[in-house]
Amino acid sequence: MPTLIPQPSQANFHETVFNLLPTAEIVLNTTESEVFNIAALLAAALRPATRFELPIRAGKASQAGDIALMLEGNDPQLGAEGYTLEISPEKATLRAPTAAGLFYATQTLRQLFPIAIDCKDEQPNQTWQIACGQVRDQPNYAWRGMMLDVARHFFGVDALKHLIDLLAYHKINTLHLHLTDDQGWRIMIESWPWLALHGGSTATNGDPGGYYTQADYRAIVAYAQERYITVVPEIDMPGHTNAALASYDELNENGLAPNLYTGIKVGFSSLAIHKAITYQFIEDVVREIAALTPGKYLHIGGDETHSTSETDYITFIERIQEIVTKTGKQMIGWEEIGKTHLKPGTVAQFWWNRKVITQATDQGNSIIMSPANKAYMDIKYHEMTTLGLAWTKSYTEIKDAYEWDPASLIDGLPAESILGIESALWTETIFTQGNLDFMAFPRLCGYAEIGWTPPEKRNWDEYRGRLAKHGQRLQKMGIQFYHSSQIDWE
Repeated sequence: MPTLIPQPSQANFHETVFNLLPTAEIVLNTTESEVFNIAALLAAALRPATRFELPIRAGKASQAGDIALMLEGNDPQLGAEGYTLEISPEKATLRAPTAAGLFYATQTLRQLFPIAIDCKDEQPNQTWQIACGQVRDQPNYAWRGMMLDVARHFFGVDALKHLIDLLAYHKINTLHLHLTDDQGWRIMIESWPWLALHGGSTATNGDPGGYYTQADYRAIVAYAQERYITVVPEIDMPGHTNAALASYDELNENGLAPNLYTGIKVGFSSLAIHKAITYQFIEDVVREIAALTPGKYLHIGGDETHSTSETDYITFIERIQEIVTKTGKQMIGWEEIGKTHLKPGTVAQFWWNRKVITQATDQGNSIIMSPANKAYMDIKYHEMTTLGLAWTKSYTEIKDAYEWDPASLIDGLPAESILGIESALWTETIFTQGNLDFMAFPRLCGYAEIGWTPPEKRNWDEYRGRLAKHGQRLQKMGIQFYHSSQIDWE
């Protein structure tokens, strides 16, 4: 039985096998460029280890030994991201009514091959066999995300592309970028350039800062789009704003810019709620970010505003909603926005306070589930973990990260209000690619399965066996993941 992560909703395999041969082609039933791009990504993933040419042919009937990508059908049960996969001794046929579904079918196909397929160099004398069978698969949740904080420590374009590839491999479809905070401003705003030039010059612990040019950001967004991942930018406000306040005197209530900040304390900064320049600043920032972001969402943070009175906070959030809506985007905010009057379509993101998040659902608004004591990947695995924090007063081992259900976590929460799940990696103690890999993996594999696989198909004892084998794939990809004692790694 293949060890797929995330587990498909329906799968049946048997003992006969399909052999990928050097003569294999990837055959398409359409000339659409989007499907050609999916085929090109699949070929690029399979070529390094096999050294097969894998030419892509459109409009040609598939032959024995081929991989066929078929964009066809109108199956409402498969939805926007579902697919079918049929492996016979003659060929592998991937079908989906949408290009996104076809892309996810290719990710499943990749995991059906021997683990050596994920090596970056040629693997001689390897037989590229996969088990024959059928898969019919679609996600449990529409929103399957990860949040990366690039404000506390900055990660460049190549690091984000590396992460995007891994998200796509596990069928995660949203990358939420926490672009601004007290410690750094990470995106160039042409109308307020000192935000990035000055506010982006530092990071936590005095480490080097950095920022994305608008060309950098466009490249990240385009790379993600090709892999069916939506980038959701977050500009945190009215708190978590010291980097902005340090960049422009006029954004401060007293007209005096504070020093740049490199600590990890939260809740001490706030925009000047009653100054007109504040809202001109926000309109400019939101306008530029919205123009760079093709996705329909824009995140405004809104959490931990301890230096803003509740009355001012409500006034601010309700005014910001109008600014975001004016750009054609839907606003997302952390759970605290549930205290305000939310517009239809605004989304709240749960992380800690169950009472506040129900105030959002009571208004008919949707939510994203990111419980800190389950889905925050900056939390230590155990007390001896050298990276990460433990402010939740608990640790998050692999089993803890896997064994929870978004729909039953909060009593009385309407299941239909849940858009999906998003894990989060805050980076106060994370400053290298290796640190990121170690804290994200293999927990991210479990979050991917929670987002994709129906709860009745998820079982810890069965999952830990699949994860043990999946760890070999992560190793072939060069991921420096955490080897939990809860897993019998192979």
